[in-house]
Amino acid sequence: MSGSQTSEQRSAASLPGYRRVLRVEPGEGAVLAMLEDDLHCMAVRLRHDGQRVLAVEPLMERVPWTVCPGAADMLVRTFKGVPLDEVTARRDKQANCTHLHDLAVIGAAHALEKAPVEYRVVVSDPRETNAGPERQLEIRCGGRLMHRWVERGGRFVEPAGLVGLSALTMRDWVASLDTGDREAARLLQWASLVAHGRTMTDEQRRGSLAMRPSCFTMQPERVGQACMANGINDFSAGGRQPLEGLHDAFEAAYGP
Repeated sequence: MSGSQTSEQRSAASLPGYRRVLRVEPGEGAVLAMLEDDLHCMAVRLRHDGQRVLAVEPLMERVPWTVCPGAADMLVRTFKGVPLDEVTARRDKQANCTHLHDLAVIGAAHALEKAPVEYRVVVSDPRETNAGPERQLEIRCGGRLMHRWVERGGRFVEPAGLVGLSALTMRDWVASLDTGDREAARLLQWASLVAHGRTMTDEQRRGSLAMRPSCFTMQPERVGQACMANGINDFSAGGRQPLEGLHDAFEAAYGP
């Protein structure tokens, strides 16, 4: 059908839009997970003995809200001393910065592996169509395409298994996938939601804080104190690449 042909012709990587890179580097007794996108630049290192988290080292280099850095201490309290196999998404995620929390979880999942893992995400800016705004979404792992989705009017139209679902109603589909595909799908699902922040006005971003207490900053006791911090970094326009310089910033904070 013509819609499918259009999406194939318009690869997300060739379009203006949101970019996210997530890299996990396991090593002897520690694993470092790093993330950068248009709105965030963060890293978490978990030091461990092969079974249990001995120390949690979070870095928040760039954040959207002024109160976000307070979430670093919350992450330490959440995961220090926890067995590696219990560093999961079920542990107080909404009380944490969700991005730091996700980095800790994916870091623990790959902590005992030998090779780094790198995911690259692209979500195109919305393009108006007769069926509503259309976005192209892609995620690659180590350069290999893992998922390519097309969203139109807030619902997926490709691939077939996702047709009619949205990023908020696709949990069962994601759970049905094999392990590697499932991890990549979750990362693309989360990125698809964050990517909306790129095209919001300042007023819309401020309004989004009051939607529900879904992260550290949005909790009732601190949401009123939040002011916008850093602006949007448009990686699709070229220039500095995601994660560039983050290793150096992390070692300056914590050492090698």
